[in-house]
Amino acid sequence: MNYAAGWFPILLAFFLFSCAAQPVVRYDNTPLPNDSETPSQSGEIPSIPPAPPPIPPTPPPGGAGSSTSGRAAEIRSLVYAGTPSSLLKALDLIRTQNLSNGEFGRTMNAIIAYLLQSVYPGIQGQFPLAALPQTSVYTKILLGVDRGIYTAPPPDGNYLEYVLPFLALIKDADSAKLTASLPDLDKAGELYPDGVIPRYFIGFVYEHTGRFAEARIAYTETLAISTECYPAALGLARLMEREGLYQDEVRLLSDALMLFPDNMNIKRQLASAYYKMEDWSRASDAIAEIIQKNSNDGNFILMYAHVLLERKQFTQAQSQLDAYALINANDPTYLFLRARVQSEGFRNRTVALNYLRTLRNEPPVADEALVYMARLLLESEGKEEQAEGRSLLAELLAAENPSLAVIECAVTDAIRREAWEEAFPLAQRLISERRSSADLLNAYTVAHGRNNNDAALAYARELFQKEPSETEPALAYIAALLDTGRTADAATLIDARIGASSAGAVRSRYYYLRSRTKSSDEARLNDLRSSLFEDPRNLQSLIAMFEYYHGQKDRRALYYLKQALAVTPDNPQLKRYEKEYSN
Repeated sequence: MNYAAGWFPILLAFFLFSCAAQPVVRYDNTPLPNDSETPSQSGEIPSIPPAPPPIPPTPPPGGAGSSTSGRAAEIRSLVYAGTPSSLLKALDLIRTQNLSNGEFGRTMNAIIAYLLQSVYPGIQGQFPLAALPQTSVYTKILLGVDRGIYTAPPPDGNYLEYVLPFLALIKDADSAKLTASLPDLDKAGELYPDGVIPRYFIGFVYEHTGRFAEARIAYTETLAISTECYPAALGLARLMEREGLYQDEVRLLSDALMLFPDNMNIKRQLASAYYKMEDWSRASDAIAEIIQKNSNDGNFILMYAHVLLERKQFTQAQSQLDAYALINANDPTYLFLRARVQSEGFRNRTVALNYLRTLRNEPPVADEALVYMARLLLESEGKEEQAEGRSLLAELLAAENPSLAVIECAVTDAIRREAWEEAFPLAQRLISERRSSADLLNAYTVAHGRNNNDAALAYARELFQKEPSETEPALAYIAALLDTGRTADAATLIDARIGASSAGAVRSRYYYLRSRTKSSDEARLNDLRSSLFEDPRNLQSLIAMFEYYHGQKDRRALYYLKQALAVTPDNPQLKRYEKEYSN
């Protein structure tokens, strides 16, 4: 399914609606409640004009438009709008108009404080204490919020009576309770369509009850009302991340961060997006900033250790893992990263396997860690460890639907053992389900091993066209050209690349392939000697030298056989020759 295509019309709609969003409505005919009248008792929900005018600048106290009733209407409309700026402006009006000590001002101060702390926790500021009048209808609602109790609104309740009870469910996220709140949220949206909070809450309900397509629509509609509702952007970003749309997520969050440059919630989600898309450079900077703010954030410490490991900064990764050990030294991800640092950074397979064995004794264990363990064991020179690795791999393959990581490990093992018929169906599954560069290279190797040179050439050509500047695709393609008799094409490609190749193992392989293009024994031997000069352990060149001298009945064949066996002691072909020369 093309998920990106599904997002496009919604994001386009978000852009168009946000560009055309109307400003907050100001109502000047709503009376200020007296000491015996609460907002719910008045029951007055202002009607919404079709094209509301923008809010004019606040006039100074005592000037035109400074009546308490006009101020009450303006404050109420700002609270109904529910954006960070409108809520903060309402607080400012309450303060500057000396309304803080009256019932209306105290009520609105409390409601604004609850909304900012519950919906917009990333907004920084000094907010007034929530000192609700005991006579206020909202007192019961907000006390219920503190206790996690949802207070059902009366049938004739006002907008806030339908919105505020939901604050009790934000931290609970109980599916049944969330779903039951939807009619009340729909009613709130009908009472004030230009308020962002009901629409955002509806998106929250849909997301936390698994109705992701509907959540996506609700969050997008929220942002169409106002892009200031950054929790809706965070929700939409989580849905994008869930579908692997990391680039879209980064763009959305980058726009949100421009509005709220110091908001750590946005920064955390953006860091997660960089991490998930494996943009290690940007992830490193983003996560480091988060850890600077909170050095005990275990999740981001582990993420940072992983990023540093992928960037080959093993000492720094070790330092982060040391810090995390004080939080939870038994965490599976921690143990796996410890093993990787020991194996890849310090070449200490023994310690790495100790961490992995500890991890394996604490099920459930992620496939990634078990596959990594199996690969280390299978690469071992010890027979016992190889057997342990093969047993572990068999367990992983016996699962109902082995992951592609398991299949790839099994293909690699079969290729190492030259078990071509065993490798073939596994390699084909990788090609049909993923078809990555590594899968194409494995498919080429298996086809070559099965003497299916035409199929090998097809895979090698596709791989080379996909990554023409990379070494492995070029070497595989040249070998496939030679195997299918296209010697001139292979020679041309070798000549174009051998001079620019790095000295050592890579150039050694080019010399070996070039030896196959030569018609005379002397020219071929010269290239093979050059190959072994660059890399004395080049197995193909050692075998080629052995085969040449073996064909000549020359005792120098034994020297090259021993050298080749030192590189690969279990090679079936060489083991046959070893028996012959031991007689």
